[in-house]
Amino acid sequence: MTLRIDPVSGIGDIEPGDDLAGLLAEALRPFGPANEDVVVVTHKVVSKAEGAIVELEDVGPDGHRQVVEDQAVRVLRRRDQLVIAETEHGFVCANAGVDRSNTRPGTAVLLPEDPDRSARRIRDRIGAALGVKPAVVISDTFGRPWRRGLVDVAIGVAGMAPIDDLRGTTDTVGNVLDVTEVNIADELAAAADLVMGKATGICAALIRGVRVPPGPGSVTTDVVRPPHEDLFR
Repeated sequence: MTLRIDPVSGIGDIEPGDDLAGLLAEALRPFGPANEDVVVVTHKVVSKAEGAIVELEDVGPDGHRQVVEDQAVRVLRRRDQLVIAETEHGFVCANAGVDRSNTRPGTAVLLPEDPDRSARRIRDRIGAALGVKPAVVISDTFGRPWRRGLVDVAIGVAGMAPIDDLRGTTDTVGNVLDVTEVNIADELAAAADLVMGKATGICAALIRGVRVPPGPGSVTTDVVRPPHEDLFR
């Protein structure tokens, strides 16, 4: 299998109310996307288009702390200025997903209210504009316990199941796989970030050559580990 990942440029700065999906469709048009492709788009532009931006009363380095507290349904850990919190989506991440990068001074960007729904809307809009409906992954940058460095993960999907469930199949020597579930959506988000980067202004990528698990899919339903399976909370 050969995988190709192309950065999608030309979308520009996004403001609340902008037709992000329409802009994305036009930026994708020269690539001739197909139903089998995957479009990855960073949550930051999705949140901005949906108006998930707050004005900060304090523009200092800790001015977003109250917003973090408001967005968190539970604070799991605190260390100095670092807050690890659970969001209403079920995500466990730094600062409850509140982000002050790539937004105008004095503001912070929140996570989309329903990233899966946002992905479905983008996919439908691309379909209406281009006549094809590639899968859509909305990505965000998360840290990971026990490992240094950030990676992009999927926080919303449409047109694919995020998990490739290999349980019950066999490996190359015939052993039955009992627990193997591959998070294809997270792998795609991380791979796409290699061509988007953190400071390039490129907010989307088109991935070709990957087989995604079929199904409507949902990150909050299919990926977020339920409390009874969580060994660390």
